[in-house]
Amino acid sequence: MRVLIQRVSEAAVVIGGVERARIGPGMVVLVGIEEADGDGGGEEDIDWLTGKIARLRIFDDSDGVMNLDIIQTGGEILAISQFTLHASTRKGNRPSYIRAARPEVAEPIYEKFTARLSCETVREVKTGVFGADMKVALVNDGPVTILIDSRNKE
Repeated sequence: MRVLIQRVSEAAVVIGGVERARIGPGMVVLVGIEEADGDGGGEEDIDWLTGKIARLRIFDDSDGVMNLDIIQTGGEILAISQFTLHASTRKGNRPSYIRAARPEVAEPIYEKFTARLSCETVREVKTGVFGADMKVALVNDGPVTILIDSRNKE
């Protein structure tokens, strides 16, 4: 699994012209699931990633130093499924998404991920709709953008 985290001052997701979710200060978490994540239901990767996200110190303390996590700041989370995080651009100019998990594999893992992240952070994680054509608007705060891949835990 890969997640791309962006610290935001606000964000929203719109589907079919209707706003699905909106958050204030916090983070947008784009979630990419690959075929290999389906082995064992992705449990180990979900546990590791949600723990890492909950404790990721990317918010400023009173001295302006990134030293606080999402729980300490009371920030909100918007999680969006994003199969393109597994794009391969090795050959040619058209990305290949062959490593991205099929919807029947990815959707249950995404649902487990968002539920576990809610438990880990003790707050509702707002979401888009898996597989939908979504318009995501955000104001990146910092900017702070961090890529975490569960295949690179060390």
